[in-house]
Amino acid sequence: MNFNLEKIPARTQQPRAYGLTMVTDKGLSPQDTKDFLSVAAPHVDIVKLAFGTAYVTPNLGEKIKIYQSYNIPVYFGGLLFEAFLVRNQYEDYIRAIKEYNINYIEVSDGSIEIPHAEKCGYIEKLSKLGTVLSEVGSKDKDRQHITPPYKWIELMKAEMSAGAQYIIAEARESGTVGLYRDSGEVREGLVQEILTQISHEKIIWEAPLKSQQLYFLDLIGCNANLGNISSHEVIALEAMRIGLRGDSFHFYLGGE
Repeated sequence: MNFNLEKIPARTQQPRAYGLTMVTDKGLSPQDTKDFLSVAAPHVDIVKLAFGTAYVTPNLGEKIKIYQSYNIPVYFGGLLFEAFLVRNQYEDYIRAIKEYNINYIEVSDGSIEIPHAEKCGYIEKLSKLGTVLSEVGSKDKDRQHITPPYKWIELMKAEMSAGAQYIIAEARESGTVGLYRDSGEVREGLVQEILTQISHEKIIWEAPLKSQQLYFLDLIGCNANLGNISSHEVIALEAMRIGLRGDSFHFYLGGE
């Protein structure tokens, strides 16, 4: 770092197994990507090409290679997986990830209905091709079906057993579904119950809002896995992780 400061918590080192920052790229150009990484690369662990943006992004291969030149894994948003699946083009999806040398793969069921046993089957198959991230919680998006905590835990355990390396706890880009109420407030009882059964090191909490990021940093510590972070917020998040933002200033000062 640029200065000598005491009482700064220890961050895990890249390549990190936990303490991850997963960034959502909604359409950066290759030049934008270079500029972004020139500042933020030490604090970026995974990049998601959001929803179906990979399909319409010009110079996609060039941009992916820029991320990969920094040893930052890139993956297609889960919606793109579902878009191929609903069109009976699973093999085309496999060809696409191989063509772009993608070795992180998201398996989700937020836009289409996939029986859970079938979803676990896809996780098992895809885990042979790379690191699988599976998403849980998307079914809560319509508020007509709020998944109880025991079910979240059951789904997470089954998907990890099928081969998922990380579970993404759903919030979507709005931060108002899954883990959160309509207001963006954390469903704290849900989170705390999940953590009684699932290691925090294996969960990437989607947390697009600052208040949500702060909640998990306060609960878990500076090495909480956080996802759906805007490229513009990576440096600010890293500062907040280590107590150098007003909201987290007193986290590591020992009551001083």
